[in-house]
Amino acid sequence: MPNNQKNLRQCISCRQHADKSELVRIVKSKDGNIFVDVSKCADGRGVWVHNNTECKQKLLKKKLLNVAFKCTVSESVYEELNGKREL
Repeated sequence: MPNNQKNLRQCISCRQHADKSELVRIVKSKDGNIFVDVSKCADGRGVWVHNNTECKQKLLKKKLLNVAFKCTVSESVYEELNGKREL
């Protein structure tokens, strides 16, 4: 685990802490748009998920973005996330 605590984030799927460089960020902006945040610093409510198949599949299967953002997230967001390459 990295020594720099300010860069630690928790994966929404497995609940493990990891450096944010190992995770993918999904954001809900103030106007309600939900998207994968490539820059990892966009304004809005963000959640983090490991960039691996297991965590992404659990996210999709349990619709964890719907829970985190308290709304129905379109399938296109889940598809975009699953289309991202692994590290």
